[in-house]
Amino acid sequence: MILSKNTRKIVLSLMLTLVLLVGACAETEPTRWDDAQKESTTQPRNQAVKQQVKGGEFNKFFPKPTGEFSLVYQQEKLGTAIADLKKGGQSVAKLSITDTIDTPNTVTKFASSTKQIGGYPAAETGKTMTSVLVADRFQVKVQSSSLSPSDREKWISEFNLSGLSRLK
Repeated sequence: MILSKNTRKIVLSLMLTLVLLVGACAETEPTRWDDAQKESTTQPRNQAVKQQVKGGEFNKFFPKPTGEFSLVYQQEKLGTAIADLKKGGQSVAKLSITDTIDTPNTVTKFASSTKQIGGYPAAETGKTMTSVLVADRFQVKVQSSSLSPSDREKWISEFNLSGLSRLK
């Protein structure tokens, strides 16, 4: 039996439609990618990241060095500002302010602190870093291998900590 050209097109279209319909209705096993897609669209997003303070907003709270000292801002990104403290052109310390709103583990290290600087809980990390937690949110750090702990504390107290505590 020989079919006309139009009949062949109709039969071919019907067969193609039937194949697509059966294929679309067939069950498939979920893959690891399906699980990842489901998790990423059903779990709530971390809203804290959106609430972080922009790094450039921290600059006004840094110390205003005088004499031989100068401050060179090195990094300003969401939630962080870092500056290099220089004396006579040589780097002596890294000063930073970090918004810890999305890193609650950072805040816990200050929970048992018995030391305070400027009325805020302080912590020593190793032999080179001193930090305070301002308003249970902002970590102010001075890191230096050449400054003594008391010098690092002095530089922390030079930050505008009370102004930083009012930042939202």
